[in-house]
Amino acid sequence: MPHSPEEKKKVLARVRRIRGQCDALDRALDAGAECGPVLQQIAAIRGAVNGLMSEVMEAHLREEFGHPAQSDAQRAERVRDMSALIRSYLK
Repeated sequence: MPHSPEEKKKVLARVRRIRGQCDALDRALDAGAECGPVLQQIAAIRGAVNGLMSEVMEAHLREEFGHPAQSDAQRAERVRDMSALIRSYLK
């Protein structure tokens, strides 16, 4: 989750743009648009969601690893958590 007000504002703006893209896709499908433009819109939405995921993940990495771990156990837990997050992102 974005931790600063600036990051939060930026992420929320991205989410709203993605919502707009999804609404446009909904309208295109409802109107019976051609497959090419529909597929292009889906690809644009996928790219926007991937960009959002990347931005939030980067903020999380900075927050988690921006300061030293208090113990080896905490460091191992951080790495485990981040590995699980990256694994889920890559699915």
